[in-house]
Amino acid sequence: MDSVVIVGGGAAGLAAVETLRSEGYAGALTMVCDEPELPYDRPPLSKQVLTGAWDPERTRFREAGHYADLGIRLVRGRAGALDADGKTVYLSDGYPLRFDGLIIATGVRPRRLPAGHELAGVHVLRDHPDVAALRAAFAAGGRVVIVGGGFLGMEVAAAARGLGLDVTVIEPLAQPMIRQVGPAIGAEVARLHRERGVDLRTGIGVAHLISDDIGSGGDPAAAGAATGDRATAGTARGNGAAEVGTAANAKGATVTGVALTDGSVVPAECVLVAIGAVPATDWLAASGLALGDGVECDEFCRAAPGIYAAGDVASWVNPRYQRRMRVEHRMNATEQGAAAAVNLLKGDVQPFAPLPYFWSDQYNVKIQVHGDLPDGAEAAIEEGSPADGKFVALYRKDGATTAVLGWNSPARLIRYRKLLLG
Repeated sequence: MDSVVIVGGGAAGLAAVETLRSEGYAGALTMVCDEPELPYDRPPLSKQVLTGAWDPERTRFREAGHYADLGIRLVRGRAGALDADGKTVYLSDGYPLRFDGLIIATGVRPRRLPAGHELAGVHVLRDHPDVAALRAAFAAGGRVVIVGGGFLGMEVAAAARGLGLDVTVIEPLAQPMIRQVGPAIGAEVARLHRERGVDLRTGIGVAHLISDDIGSGGDPAAAGAATGDRATAGTARGNGAAEVGTAANAKGATVTGVALTDGSVVPAECVLVAIGAVPATDWLAASGLALGDGVECDEFCRAAPGIYAAGDVASWVNPRYQRRMRVEHRMNATEQGAAAAVNLLKGDVQPFAPLPYFWSDQYNVKIQVHGDLPDGAEAAIEEGSPADGKFVALYRKDGATTAVLGWNSPARLIRYRKLLLG
């Protein structure tokens, strides 16, 4: 193998290129990055960078000299197509990159509402330009509405409240983060935020966004509603203000509120849409690769001969659970990028069977989870208590322990993690 291409400049892509070199690969190594800067870490964007505690440059994984020392060619551009049989990646401008081995690590892109993102004041959060725009909105003050109560939404809510902003979170499910931590711990997350002044509205969706362009004639149904992690059409109207539509957007309209499915309106100068993400696989539509919820791979992260995938974009069969998974967590990206590189280089020698791990920092609370939370798993507190601000909870289903969660309890988690690995 003389030429390897890594498409993606995130944690999975970085782990892949560094692992290839550390495992002895000496051939040509190209890393395609679709942003005009050095690869950087994303989790701090919703916390340290957003609050101003970190400069964006601090999120860089490595400085330029590191890539030069490893003989890694960084190519700026977006992947446009893959010819799997011809072993060529084409960038969006048509530039070809030929390979003997390929690792796809293109991550995800934010899911959006069907309409309304053209309005000034409506944001998503994925990259450095996104966080810069959101920071500017926060600095201007005003009321913040966050659509979506998952990890990202609740972390941004904590950051915004820490800056003294008026924050409302809209979550259609019964509790925030219910998909990540279940209803019982989700209720503790809700309590945490409400005690700090967040107006958290659960069990209700978004009908449409409202702009300041009165009489635009926009179609309220086009604006959509956020339901869980899915965006679906909405039909409610908004108290005489202009609904989002093409005419309003063409005139440079600004968001002024969020209409909810119960007919109420939440005023807003800033709206963050945090309703999940979708795998960045559009460029692979004609590749012949199996694309479901991401690039479908086997237990070795292999999608096709000589082609592997890693990180948020990869859907693989995890031998630990004997089922297909796609995991959008930072540590999984690093571990899977390394595993994909080893299997590409050495020939499928290392099934990727991780015990999933993720964390979230909100206010003065660190939430950490090891393991898997299947549907129907129930949490029970084993040590500590919510009243103490520190506890450990075990998740069980059908008599088996599937995961452990720590709430400000990193040291206590070690022995429980060993039980899961046992």
